Order: sequence, then structure tokens, then C-alpha cells
Amino acid sequence: MRPQGQEEFDGHTAYDNVLTGELDSGPGSGPSPDTDSQGQGVPKDPLLFIQLNELLGWPQVLEWRETGRWVLFEEKLEVGGGRWSAPHVPTLALPSLQKLRSLLAEGLVLLDCPAQSLLELVEQVTRVESLSPELRGQLQSLLLQRPQHLIRTTGTRPCRGSAHPRESSHDEEAPLKEQRQNALRHKLPPGAEAGAVLAGELGFLAQPLGAFVRLRDPVVLGSLTEVPLPSRFFCLLLGPPTLGRSYHEMGRAMAVLLSDPQFQWSVRRASNLHDLLAALDAFLEEVTVLPPGRWDPTSRIPPPKCLPSPHKRLPLQTQEVKDSSAPRRARAEDRHGHPQHTPSPELQRTGRLFGGLVQDVRRKASWYPSDFLDALHPQCFSAVLYIYLATITNAITFGGLLGEATDGAQGVLESFLGTAVAGAAFCLMAGQPLTILSSTGPVLVFERLLFNFSRDYSLDYLPFRLWVGIWVATFCLVLVATEASVLVRYFTRFTEEGFCALISLIFIYDAVGKMLSLTRAYPIQRPGSPAYGCFCQYPDPGGNESQWTRTKPEDRDGILSMDLGLVNASLLPPPECVRRGGHPRGPSCHTVPDIALFSLLLFLTSFLFAMALKHVKTSRFFPSVVRKVLSDFSSVLAILLGCGLDAFLGLATPKLMVPREFKPTLPGRDWLVSSFGTNPWWLSVAAALPALLLSILIFMDQQITAVILNRAEYRLRKGAGFHLDFFCVALLMLLTSALGLPWYVSATVISLAHMDSLRRESRACAPGEPPSFLGIREQRLTGLVVFILTGISIFLAPILKFIPMPVLYGIFLYMGVAAISSIQFTKRVQLLLMPAKHQPDLLLLRHVRLSRVHLFTAIQLACLGLLWIVKSTPAAIIFPIMLLGLVGVRKALEWVFSPQELLWLDELMPEKERSTPEKGLEPECSFSGSESEESELMYQPKAPEINISVN
Repeated sequence: MRPQGQEEFDGHTAYDNVLTGELDSGPGSGPSPDTDSQGQGVPKDPLLFIQLNELLGWPQVLEWRETGRWVLFEEKLEVGGGRWSAPHVPTLALPSLQKLRSLLAEGLVLLDCPAQSLLELVEQVTRVESLSPELRGQLQSLLLQRPQHLIRTTGTRPCRGSAHPRESSHDEEAPLKEQRQNALRHKLPPGAEAGAVLAGELGFLAQPLGAFVRLRDPVVLGSLTEVPLPSRFFCLLLGPPTLGRSYHEMGRAMAVLLSDPQFQWSVRRASNLHDLLAALDAFLEEVTVLPPGRWDPTSRIPPPKCLPSPHKRLPLQTQEVKDSSAPRRARAEDRHGHPQHTPSPELQRTGRLFGGLVQDVRRKASWYPSDFLDALHPQCFSAVLYIYLATITNAITFGGLLGEATDGAQGVLESFLGTAVAGAAFCLMAGQPLTILSSTGPVLVFERLLFNFSRDYSLDYLPFRLWVGIWVATFCLVLVATEASVLVRYFTRFTEEGFCALISLIFIYDAVGKMLSLTRAYPIQRPGSPAYGCFCQYPDPGGNESQWTRTKPEDRDGILSMDLGLVNASLLPPPECVRRGGHPRGPSCHTVPDIALFSLLLFLTSFLFAMALKHVKTSRFFPSVVRKVLSDFSSVLAILLGCGLDAFLGLATPKLMVPREFKPTLPGRDWLVSSFGTNPWWLSVAAALPALLLSILIFMDQQITAVILNRAEYRLRKGAGFHLDFFCVALLMLLTSALGLPWYVSATVISLAHMDSLRRESRACAPGEPPSFLGIREQRLTGLVVFILTGISIFLAPILKFIPMPVLYGIFLYMGVAAISSIQFTKRVQLLLMPAKHQPDLLLLRHVRLSRVHLFTAIQLACLGLLWIVKSTPAAIIFPIMLLGLVGVRKALEWVFSPQELLWLDELMPEKERSTPEKGLEPECSFSGSESEESELMYQPKAPEINISVN
């Protein structure tokens, strides 16, 4: 186990992925955050920083100057600009590699050199028979000269190290102050080593001099390198002046070789010159040659988003390890290198009643203390703020929709209270506490259907709903007892994408629908038209605070012919509004500003600003820390911007209505729902039929989200808890039904946003390399605090009442658009509208004909359209069965598409995985295909994006 707080310094990112993590987990998963070699027997080598010092100034004043550096990619010193270039993929001339090989073959090679200082190392290197004592002394003095570095210190301007002969003293090997303050030092992980390459031309040398040294014990060689790291390798390439810059190019070639993981792995274990040359020859066998005249040699190739798969480049010593693990790895990965839906321990049947639940409890009990200790990190604070605002936005919006659907039987207060109680209880007891419970679109649809049924047949809604909830809890407990959660293995991406696209569309539809209702209530005023209405102040009959009510201007007697609701007295129109005169019952009246237009402005501003901030993380602007903060707080900043704009303009836009009294929305009812009310007793038995349909819906809604959140590529160390989560949902169904609160299940979008805000990434990464994904900060405290704050929000009306509702609708739209744009289904829908020559180079298009891709997409569109139609019609009572039917449709697709096509378009179902021969179906996963097949993997992400569907 790595000490707490050290995971961010897991800087062996790409290199370790090559030699350890990716050997075990494939290109999509990488190393585990808490293990090193996973028991594969491949040693883990330190990261290597390589620096090229070039000898310049011949025949005048000679000086060593750092001209290049490498970790994974090359950075060149731009002398005129006084800065380092952007990291780029190095390109070499083939003759430089050939000349380097010849020089090493004829030069000095010292492996496991015992030198403990730069002086001892120089003495070892210059013990060459071809050098006279005089030349040896000159060369030693030259090699001991301090090089010039361009060091960018933390918080200061770049500075150059001095260039003067080194004088023997007690601190000659001590690093300079500028070296210790080098900002690059913080990007390298603890334990990193250095390699120095010295190259140049000397007029007093009659023949080339080459030396390669591997130190037995790495040691800091003073100011030889700009970062005071212990040096492991030292290479010297000197010779008489030649045409061109041959020694400069040879030095670059040596540095590129040392930055190559395979060459570095081999040379660390080389025992003689033959091993060193064999490693160089292996590198030459993989070199790609670009024809001259077909590209610009001065252009710089930017680093790829992901490095190529290393499996075919492993050193020969590791081939046996790789070959023995290849069948297991090929079965465990899909065509992208990501883990497939192989049964995890949580989804194995025990054959006993409640056996899965008992195992989940035992598995999660050992992690329970760490679920709170792991939350002691500043990142959790930002996650709380982000998810809190997302949660209350969801609670407010769905509370308003639920109040509209049930004619006030439930409302915003019930939504706040239910979210707080159910969410906090779930975070304390659940198997996956990262899950955020909330009202969801499908459940809201069922609530509307149930209310309409009760109204049409003159039934008392809340007592009828109570018995439906009791039956649902009973059916869910039966599903837990029989371990029905193992059926989630049949939820492939086809089912997930259909379900998640539906939820995202509900988010978008509700946000746009609420804005349209605002424009109908407050029509946009056209130039030249009379004021549409006014706000008039009337005393409250109860003697409480006076309110402002919307009226028409022709109501000169103050008759409220159009009651559009109450507005807080503190949110009056600005005083500069034109007076239209008083009314008999009201002392003043102000004309209405163009509320609809300004509401639309706030709606679009909050949406576009949140979308823009979300993409700042991948932009080129601002430091990485600033980009991450802006991206994580995109929703918060968008809400603050909307509130500030609203306050600056002094608009009377609709504001968030938070209840001021703690009592049910429906007048006259107690918090505990009556068992029967005015309903006949037999209705408690008849409620089992709608409860059965709702149980199917709850199972689908809860478990699809659980499958997405617990995918293997998220690297969750503490495991899932499918049975325990569903058991908690069943108990909460019983509690919320008895209190008349909304029903809650896992909310896909907010739960994924919660995980996204808790991503652990390496802070120490090579220049040009994106941060390595390390996993998720798994704990219970963020969710618990979020729901406690949600409950307290009931009493924060003086603050929350200033939030304009159009701003919240804009955030709601942002959540839906961000979710639906992240799934592969959306990308395939876009292909329907693109000419073939403009289509992106997607992997599936290389292996599946475009017509078959369009057919698969059309089937998904048809299923989504059918779900939406059923949801929107009186036949919506069968909506849960239609969701379950997605699994059947996916099963039927096996008669339409071949297993190879389904492997690329979707996933294989469990029994298909068992019955399909490995070699006959997955040649792409066997790592024995062509070079072109292997090269495709470089475009696949190493770390998953926290999206609705991560495939």
C-alpha cells in the first residue's frame, strides 16, 4: 500500500505503464494505484531524465551548454527566445544512429562503474590509450567545466548558470541554488534518475572519442544536469570538427535512445558491449523512416494523446511473462483494450438467500473506517460545493415538476427533505457511497401516471401511493434475496446508451420546457407595444409581509384576473420603472420589464458559460491548476455569474422559491401518510400490479447506473455493492412512501459528476504528457455532507431566494447536453449526417462497414424514439417493461449482426463470451496482428473519461 497522499506523485506514468501496469492490465487500465508490478515479475525502473550538453565556441572560448532535454518527449533550447520549446516527438536522421553505433562499438563502455563523483567519473572516461597525458589533462579540465543551463525557477524569471572552470573544493559536487529551485524538479517523481549526454567537436582531437558509462550506484554529479538528480548513465561523444552538426545529431540520437523505455530497460541489464549493441539494433528494427521531400524536417510533431501499446515492444526477457498472460488478458479486454463485462466477485451467485447481500456487507465493512479518513483531502471540499449545487438544482427542478404533475400533493419542500434524508441514509449504509440518489426522469414519469390514474378514478393519491411503495419495497427485497442483481451482466452498452440517452433528453426537454413556460407567462414585449402588465403591492390579509402580484394594466380596480404566483417583496422592479398610477387596493404599481427576454439571456449565459468552463481543462490557456479549478467549478461559477448579472441589472426575473415553513406542501395532511384515507381496503392488494411495473423500472434505473459507476476502468479499489445498494433503495422506498416524499434511485448524471470531481491524477508527469489517471477518491463523507447541506438549505431561504430560476434551468440544460454528447451513440448519430470523406477516423469504421454501423445506429434511434413516445402517451404505464425490452432487443441483434461486428459496436453477452472461441473472434486483442492493427491502439485513451458511457 502506498502511504496516503503519495498517489499524486505516481510520476512513473508512461514508463511504468509500459513495463508494469500495461503488461497486466492492458492499454486501457494501466497500473493499479496501490500496486507496482502486480506479481508479474517485471521489475519497476525509475523514471529517467536525460539532458544533452553540447560543447560550443570552438576555436574561441569553449563552453558546455544545455541544448536539449528528454523525459518522454524532446524539448529543445530556443536560444533566441530564451526558453524551452514545447515538448514534441523527436525525429532523427538515420545516419546519426548508424554513426552512433559505430562510435559505441569502437569506444569505451563501462558497465557498473564504481565512480562516486564527477571527478572520478572523468578520470575513468579519459583513461584511453589514444590520449596523450597532455590531451588527457586538457580533456579532464574541459569536462569538469560547469555547463550553462536555462533554469526556470519557481516564481522567478529564467536564469542561466555560470560557465567557468570548476575549482576543487569541498562543495564542488553540491547542487547550485538554481538547481534546487528548478520548477521541472516538481514534475519528476521521487526516485527519478538522470542521464547526461555530452557531445561536441574538439580541434585537438585527431580521432573520435566515445564512451558510455552506467554507474553502479547513481550519484548526483554536481551541476552537470539542471535538475539535481542522481545520475545513472553518462555518455561522451567527442571528435574533430566535421561538416554539418554530426556530433550534435549523435548526441540527440543517444538521448532519444535513453528516453526509449525498451532500450532503457535493456541497457540497465546489459552485461557487456554485445548487449548494448543488441538493444540499439532492436531500436533500429522499429524505426519508421519518413521519405525526404514529403514532410518538413523543421516541423515538430506534437505528443499523441496516448502512447502506443507497449506489448509488442517488450524486451525479449519479458516475452515469456507476456505470452503466459496473453490469453487471460485477451479474454478480459474488449476490442479497445478496456475490461469487458466479465463477472466480478460482486456478481457471482452464492446460491443462498441473501447470499450476495451478506458478502457485500462483509466486503464493505473492512473499508468503512477508511471511507471517512480518505475524505480528508482538499479535493473533497470542491467536490462538496460542486455536487451540492448540482443536487439542489436537481431537487428544485424535479420538485417543481413533481408539484406540477401531482397538483401540489408533493413539492419543493418534499423534494429537499426527501433528497436529504434518503441521500444521507444511502451514503451511510450503501455499498457504493459515490452514488448520488435523486429523482429521475423515468420515476417522475411513473409518478405522473400514478397521479393521473388516481385522479381519473377518484382515489386518494398519497394512500394509494403508500401501498404501491410498500409492494415495491417487498418486490425489491425478493430481488435482493434471490440475487437478481447478477443479471446486470446482460446490460451491455446498447442498453446503457439507450437508457442514458433517454435520461439526458429528459434533462434537456425539461429545461427547455420550463423556459418556454416562462415566455408564455411573461411574453416578450415588442417595440411600440404597451406595457403588458405591472407589479402591484397588496397587504397580506394575515398581516404578514406584503407581496407583489402580477396584474394586467386594464385591471384598474385591482382585480387579479391573471394570477401568476407571488414574488418576494425584496425583489421589486427597480424604482426607475415608469409609474402608471395607483390602484384602490395597492399604493403603487410599476411596469413590468421584459422578463422573458432577460430570463432567456440568463438561461443561455449560464448554459454557455458552464460549457465553456468545462472545456477550459483541455485548453492551452492558464496553468493546469487554474484550468482544473475552473473546470471543476463550472456549474458554481455559472450560477454566480447569472446571479451577479441579474443583481447588476436589477431584474424582476422569477427567483428560486424556497419554502419558509417546515410543513407539507399539501394543506391539511400530516407528515405520516394515512394507510387508506378514503380508498377501499382492497386497493392495498390491487396496488401490487402497478408496483410490479415500478419495481422493474427501479431495478433498471438503479442497476444500470450502478453498472456504469462500477466499471473496472475507474479502478475502484474498494469494490462494488450491487446487492447492498439495491437493499438500501428498497428500504428507502418504504420510508419515503410512508412520509409522502418522492422516490429516489441512483442519478446517473450527478453520480458521474461526483466521480469526476473526485478523480485522482498524478501531479508529477513528464513535460508533454497528460496527467495519469490513478483512480477515484472513494469515501462517504462528500455525499453525506452534500445531503446534510441539502437538508439545511430548507432554512437558507434568505440566501437561496436570490438565485434566478432561468440560471438553474441553464445548468440543468448543461448537465443534459454534457451527458448526451459524451456517449458513442451520439458520435454514431453524427456519422449519419457526414459525408464519408469528412468522417473521423474511428476504430469501429476500420472494422465494420459503414452501412452496418448506420443500421445499428438506426435501431438504437428507433428504440429511443419508441421509449420517448411511450413515455409521453397514456400507454406510459408499460414504460418500465419497454426499458427491460432493450435487453431483449440487444439479444435479438445477434441474429442481425455477426459477433465480430457486435464486438466493435457494442459488447458480447456473457454466454456469448463463453461460447465463442478466443482466436476465432478476437484477433485484434491477441497482440499478434499486424503493425497497423497495433498502431491503432495509440489513439485509445489510457485513462477513462467520466462519462455516461466510458467505452
